[in-house]
Amino acid sequence: MINCNPETVSTDPDIADKLYFEPVFWEHVHAIIMHEQPEGVIVQLGGQTALKMAEKLTRYGIKIIGTSWEALDLAEDRGHFSAMLKKLDIPYPKFGTVRESEGAIELSRELGFPLLVRPSYVLGGQSMKIVINEEELEQHVMKILQDIPDNNILLDHFLENAIEAEADAICDGEDVYIIGIMEHIEPAGIHSGDSYAVLPTFDLSENVIRQIEEHTKKIAIALKTVGLINIQFAIKNEVVYIIEANPRASRTVPFICKAYQEPYVNYATKVMLGDKKVKDFDFKPVKKGYAIKIPVFSFSKFPNVNKELGPEMKSTGEGIYFIDDLTDDYFQKIYSERNLYLSR
Repeated sequence: MINCNPETVSTDPDIADKLYFEPVFWEHVHAIIMHEQPEGVIVQLGGQTALKMAEKLTRYGIKIIGTSWEALDLAEDRGHFSAMLKKLDIPYPKFGTVRESEGAIELSRELGFPLLVRPSYVLGGQSMKIVINEEELEQHVMKILQDIPDNNILLDHFLENAIEAEADAICDGEDVYIIGIMEHIEPAGIHSGDSYAVLPTFDLSENVIRQIEEHTKKIAIALKTVGLINIQFAIKNEVVYIIEANPRASRTVPFICKAYQEPYVNYATKVMLGDKKVKDFDFKPVKKGYAIKIPVFSFSKFPNVNKELGPEMKSTGEGIYFIDDLTDDYFQKIYSERNLYLSR
């Protein structure tokens, strides 16, 4: 295990024979791999940081256990990913890619405002913003180019007043098992890490659930996923649109494991190693009542930080709260306080 996060490293010795408390940079990781000579490397349990190393690992002939770098890159490349969605007949918001502000203005007239503007290949919604006119668009594109030079900039037509949901699944390249579908209490546009989310869903129709299940299975197989995948959806007028797909473990996977009392990460790892297929497992999740994912913020430690929520993540952790039914006072409180006005 290679980990440099002092908040999470305490549990690593329980699951790994050896722990390297080192920066997760290529030079350090490569030196460790050369020393240990492992059969392969699992990258899909280390968030976006680990995924960014997949290309170099592949280039240096180091085996990636589970989903290949090519599939990971396809999910990150918005152009190729959208072409795949079009082929699968799965809806997605209109989008385009630019590299300078003039092109962004031209594209915005085709897509229509509001727009979600973001750089490619970033973590935690970094530099994401919802813009409502050409002046805001130009200012934000210039800021991205200044902060992250030589990066593609994505412009998505933003679906206003849409519901957001996400699904996590295990795939072996042929079969898919959806471990959980969560519905966010806040509207689409607030980063998933900052949203209260309810497992299972509480207000989605059977038609929408069916679309989410179908889209999840189609995308997981099309990406040749071996292991875990997380897909985020925006639902508007009973139509399920794809926001993005991440062929890796999301932060909601441990939440679902805890809520359903099933070791899904263990199952997914056996699938990645090729020891098991999805159909070999006898899944028996404990489904009683609802589990609510609670974002945890540290605003008291950072008093000067803007506390408004938007597409860029501000939470520093999460908790879990169990309720028996939707009449529970806690659920009623957070549902009544949800903010439908997004910060841009």
